[in-house]
Amino acid sequence: MKLNHFFDASIDMLCIANYDGYFEDVNPAFIKLLGYDKEELMSRKINDFVFEEDKEVTQQTRASLHENKKLISFQNRYVTKSGGVVWLSWSAVPVDSEKLVYAIAKDITHEMNLKNARILEFAKMKTVNDDLVRLNYTTSHDLRAPLNNLISLFDVLDYNVLDDDTLQILRYMEISAKGVKESLENYLKLIENARKGLNTLTEIYFDHVLAKTQNVLSSIIKNSKTSISYDFTLCKSVLFDNSYMESIFLNLITNAIKYTIPGEAPRIEIKTEFVDGKIVLYFKDYGQGFDMIKNGSKIFGLNERFNTEQDGKGVGLYLIHNQINSLGGTITVDSELNKGALFTIVFPTQ
Repeated sequence: MKLNHFFDASIDMLCIANYDGYFEDVNPAFIKLLGYDKEELMSRKINDFVFEEDKEVTQQTRASLHENKKLISFQNRYVTKSGGVVWLSWSAVPVDSEKLVYAIAKDITHEMNLKNARILEFAKMKTVNDDLVRLNYTTSHDLRAPLNNLISLFDVLDYNVLDDDTLQILRYMEISAKGVKESLENYLKLIENARKGLNTLTEIYFDHVLAKTQNVLSSIIKNSKTSISYDFTLCKSVLFDNSYMESIFLNLITNAIKYTIPGEAPRIEIKTEFVDGKIVLYFKDYGQGFDMIKNGSKIFGLNERFNTEQDGKGVGLYLIHNQINSLGGTITVDSELNKGALFTIVFPTQ
């Protein structure tokens, strides 16, 4: 009697099947899930209720039970009386002396639907990512020709007839154009290596990247009267991708200058240290900052902009966030409105 109560009260599907492929008994949970009454379930072959694509593997699995082998976590689909499809995870024990199989099934339809949704979403993301890679490669490749033409113009200019101010502006333009070209070449190399599955990690010295960034942004830094202090004493270098590192410095410094408090000269502090065995890079500015309560979860989102008065596309932080994460690192931000922002980059274990 106690066993009968357990059989009837169980929320999982319990059943007894014979070696001929019919149900001998099913509990109320089984009936409720599939929608058939007990007589319908017991009058037809078990495989009649199995989803068409799962019939063959189910039949093969059931045959193994007749060889006195236990079954654990076998998954298949059943068709309900209303035409719906449910996923079941089975465990079963054969009793050869009785020619019966005692089985229990759990409804895993929700979990399987989530899994399939994730697989579909991943497939869509992969397609989008492949398209973006092709677009980036094509765009970067096509930009090389006009950029090379621009740089070649500086070689034919007669600097002797120019006044000092014009000469300085042209020098800044030449430095910037060559910096863009080098970044473009590195980016193309990075894409090509990624397609080939090559490792692009090298030892990157923080002071070298900072010096290059200051050189590229020299005109902007000078005109905005930006002060940049740094301390790489505790950690001078890290194993990372050079193009990604240059992108990090370029975007964070540019943003700090762009979103400074009106009337104040931008101030940036950069330093490194070891924390729990990992290399950490800090970028601190004293600009407009972020409203973390309102926008904290959006800061690294694509096309997210929080200051419509400044020109921007909301791509920079999204880009470096993905670059850092793709190599196993993390980037976080701590900020208050008009009190600046502290970006903390933790690099993966060396």
